[in-house]
Amino acid sequence: MNKEEQLIMGFRDLYNKTVFINRKMEESLKGYKSSEVHCIEYIERNRDSNVTKLAESFYVTRGAISKITKKLMRKGIIESYQKPDNKKEIYFRLTEQGKEVYKIHEELHKEFRERDKAIFEQVTEEQFNTMLDFVEKYSRHLDSEIKKQGMDVANRNDFE
Repeated sequence: MNKEEQLIMGFRDLYNKTVFINRKMEESLKGYKSSEVHCIEYIERNRDSNVTKLAESFYVTRGAISKITKKLMRKGIIESYQKPDNKKEIYFRLTEQGKEVYKIHEELHKEFRERDKAIFEQVTEEQFNTMLDFVEKYSRHLDSEIKKQGMDVANRNDFE
């Protein structure tokens, strides 16, 4: 296996291990799919979130996001609102119940960061910069490939 393959396999392995070890999040947030929790997180962190912004952020269709936001509204986690100067656009914000879910999610992330702190403290600034540079370049490459292949986010409905 060459270094490129080792790197890709390493990323995949890290992702799988992270998902496995973070199962505590699933237990603490029972009743919520990861797509719902990610939408809750996005809405809390981004003012005036709407279907379009959420869809673009998660590389899924507006239809997929509409389905999730309707479910979150039925659960009482988010509410919709309109701005007085723009009655056309619908935005979302968290309810008090939604803020509680967000808080649980953030506390779990804090625990995970604390758990992993020892390894990250060993990484030098130069190593961080090199890794971040690679991730940025690879992300731009994938964006370019998506465009080159004519792939359309609008055809991706597998967010749930």
